[in-house]
Amino acid sequence: MEIYELSLSDVAEKIKSKEVSPVEVAQSSLDRLAEVEPAITSFVTVTGEHALAQAAVAEADIAAGHYKGLLHGIPLGVKDLYDTAGILTTSSSAQRAENVPTSDSASVAKLSEAGMVMIGKTHTHEFAYGATTPTSGNPWDPTRTPGGSSGGSGAAVGAGIVHVALGSDTGGSIRIPAGLCGTVGLKPTFGRASRAGVASLSWSLDHVGPLTRNVIDAGLVMAAMSGYDRRDPASVNLPTPDFVTGIDGGVAGKRIGIPTNFYNYHVEQETQDVARRAAEVLQGLGAELVEVEIPLAEYILPVEWGILTAEASAYHMDALRRSPERFTEEVRTLVEAGEVVLATDYINSIRLRTRIQEAWRDMYSSIDVLLAPTVPGVAALREDPYFRWDDGVVEGATSAYSRMSAPANVTGLPALQVPAAFSATGLPIGVQIIGKPFHEAEILQVGFALEQATDIVGRIAPVATAAVPV
Repeated sequence: MEIYELSLSDVAEKIKSKEVSPVEVAQSSLDRLAEVEPAITSFVTVTGEHALAQAAVAEADIAAGHYKGLLHGIPLGVKDLYDTAGILTTSSSAQRAENVPTSDSASVAKLSEAGMVMIGKTHTHEFAYGATTPTSGNPWDPTRTPGGSSGGSGAAVGAGIVHVALGSDTGGSIRIPAGLCGTVGLKPTFGRASRAGVASLSWSLDHVGPLTRNVIDAGLVMAAMSGYDRRDPASVNLPTPDFVTGIDGGVAGKRIGIPTNFYNYHVEQETQDVARRAAEVLQGLGAELVEVEIPLAEYILPVEWGILTAEASAYHMDALRRSPERFTEEVRTLVEAGEVVLATDYINSIRLRTRIQEAWRDMYSSIDVLLAPTVPGVAALREDPYFRWDDGVVEGATSAYSRMSAPANVTGLPALQVPAAFSATGLPIGVQIIGKPFHEAEILQVGFALEQATDIVGRIAPVATAAVPV
């Protein structure tokens, strides 16, 4: 078995025991990248020399007895929204084609301090404003979308290039590509991890988090990313948690919420069946299934878009006037549309978000976590990114994918995507586990139990090595 095929924990053990060196691990990732990247184009910038230099430092530190922990020497992909000192950071946009930051974003700095080795910058849907990442292909079928906006990160982890990649999540942009590419994706509670140095889409909905091969990996990386940072106004001053200890505690007695509305509208039958079977697996492990009605469901998406579009347009206001031609037509249209959102509509969206958060808090008085499909269907074709529902509705992929994940952004609750099955056509299908505020450890525990009961999590896509024209 090649090094890149091993789990993070297995690689970490080999690095710690000096059976393999961080340089060998980094080279294995770079070799895998060279093999599959022509088909999936997951990276906008590859930092091979930088990665090998970082790996050499890690090797020297470990040889000198300065082992930093399980992340030391592990390959990392970084979504191109995150600032990286001295390395091009474009947000996959011509607006920032020459942007080279002078300092690292908070998360990159923390993971670098933990000894991780950055392989490169992964593609994002331009400025994270979309859920398909047109530049990249899905590792399970490169003619299909990897999702977005963290599509490059999802593809890179799903293809086995890196063990971990960073994403951001404003309307599902960690969980969507994780679900479509067959990886684990963790969106923490709003305020858990600093967003300093990450290009914003919507400051009051943005979250940062990891995409990984398995649930334990997500907990390890999230713990390293967490912590108070006064540079982020939303940052919450809480102790940095240990998300992994006790993760194998099981689900006996856990109350699993099964939604009776919202998450079953315009959802492919195969996807619904996977979510139902996942619930039954947890029930078989001792959990209690509790049917719940999603409160104020009809207002969730209007609130999400009422806030997001206004805040995104405020962020891009100067660029829209200075160099509108440097946006793609799709994103420029969205930014222009956000400028006509009334201030009263924006304020009312914020007020209604508070009511939704309060109603969800009440819902959680009867459950511990909510279990639902991550996205309504498998990865759409890149040439035809639409869903055609039985009632005649034609829905764009960005709308379809984000409507399933938006509730966790509007509420700010932690959410974990876990692979649960493969479709009849061989494409990944996942479920998301949504928890109470700052209960990341609990959703990881439920996700770990589900992971251990299947053989789905941790699979690497057998990417074709030939380029796929789109």
